[in-house]
Amino acid sequence: MKTKQVLLIAIFSFLIVSCATTKNDKLYNSTWELEFISGPRIAFGGLFPDKKPYIAFNKETHTVEGNNSCNGYLTDYTIEGNSISFGEPGPTTMMYCGDGEQVFLNMMKKIDKFSFDEKGKLNLMIGDVPMMRFHKKE
Repeated sequence: MKTKQVLLIAIFSFLIVSCATTKNDKLYNSTWELEFISGPRIAFGGLFPDKKPYIAFNKETHTVEGNNSCNGYLTDYTIEGNSISFGEPGPTTMMYCGDGEQVFLNMMKKIDKFSFDEKGKLNLMIGDVPMMRFHKKE
């Protein structure tokens, strides 16, 4: 009887850990391109006329790197469950390409959660409100 209980506990624990790992693993080994950002009164195409921002998560170093439409950036991140936070962006190139860059970086500082929608898109949120939506970049 005791062996059955231990076995059931082990199986249940494995299922919980594997489900949590699978959800977060979707972040990695992909580059995510921004397709929506909430807040600014400027149209998305006006904020990012030449190049859309993108991010890529590194699981081993706990850093995210990408491009904010004009300049590259690198910062750390922390994940606990579906909560996420980003550090201050590290060294970037210093080109000026309009307001989109600051809108993107300012929004990243406010993000506190993430989720994936039914189409596999990454939503970065404040509370339960999606503020940025990304699709996998081909």
